[in-house]
Amino acid sequence: MKRIDLIYFDAGGGHRAAARALQAAITQQLRPWQVRLVHLMHVLDPQRRFERLTSRDPEFLYNWRLQRGWTLGLEPELRLLQGVIRAGHPLLLRALRRHWSGSEPPDLVVSLVPNFNRALRQSLADVLPGVPFVTVMTDLADLPPRFWIESGIDQHLVCGTDRAVAQARAAGYGPDRIHRTSGMIIRPEFYRTTATDRGSVLSALGLDPRRPTGVVMFGGYGSPQMARIARRLDDQQLVLMCGHNARLAEALRAMTRSAPHAVLGFTADVQRYMRAADWFVGKPGPGALSEALQCALPVITFRNAWTMPQERFNTEWIEQQGLGLVIESARELPMALATLLAELSSYRDRVTRIENRAVFELPGILDRIMTDRAGTRTARRAGLGIAA
Repeated sequence: MKRIDLIYFDAGGGHRAAARALQAAITQQLRPWQVRLVHLMHVLDPQRRFERLTSRDPEFLYNWRLQRGWTLGLEPELRLLQGVIRAGHPLLLRALRRHWSGSEPPDLVVSLVPNFNRALRQSLADVLPGVPFVTVMTDLADLPPRFWIESGIDQHLVCGTDRAVAQARAAGYGPDRIHRTSGMIIRPEFYRTTATDRGSVLSALGLDPRRPTGVVMFGGYGSPQMARIARRLDDQQLVLMCGHNARLAEALRAMTRSAPHAVLGFTADVQRYMRAADWFVGKPGPGALSEALQCALPVITFRNAWTMPQERFNTEWIEQQGLGLVIESARELPMALATLLAELSSYRDRVTRIENRAVFELPGILDRIMTDRAGTRTARRAGLGIAA
């Protein structure tokens, strides 16, 4: 049985969600593979020294900032992080080599994280030469240099947009190393064809099924921005999805508004509530946008000085494809929503033409990579006169 390692971490939750979605698709397709989810931070700090020192893991601090809206999202902050990673490259290699040496050898390694791919690829080649390495971009485009696409390393790149493919080519990768999917990885549950009873879903939330309804979501940890959105859209019925942010959910439930609103904490049924809605408002994360579009929701999203650098292209893509509106702040929401609702059928038509099957396409791509590797090894053995 072939073994595949999926590398993820919990910065924001999207990378973990993508890894689990891919694992679920592999299981659904009955692939005879053993899939192991590998938490990168646990590999780099197996003794949890940082956690013992601070009583918090690094990802908690990142997500804690997200919950409070304290993430700067500015490129200098990202470049500082990348500089720290570069400076610590020898230490990263040492930890990763220990991991590859101490674990059952995989037949394929798939990275669903940015920034660490040079160290991941180099350490894997040092310990397990010949094992293919695949970087699956969970953003619509790269943020050069050295975010997703590292030049000059032996890897395969999975790209969900034409922009990402062009960036991979510009970095020197040939067509045999670039694999185009139809979009971003989202959970297989978003593709269920079971009809959603909008009326029963909204009624169960205490909402009016006859009113247009918006879903507001800012990732798995919510954002204080959601309260500003709820106030600006005082006359609109809303479903506010707060994820793991219990404090935010409590504050939103206590709000008094002209229109009804429902507040949800973490739920595995995001798609159920999205399919009962008419439009989406949220940050331009690739996962949330892709989920909304899969549920046929036109979107309103934000681009400003606080937008994460790697998410800025997502807003351009939304505008280019005519899938919604991009605004700078919550102050613009009433006018933007009025525009969206006035042309809702046109936006919906464009949204429904988006066909994203990436999570189901990826197992086939991974299978071909492993098959090509096996064929290359067999040919090499035959050329050397070695019995297989």
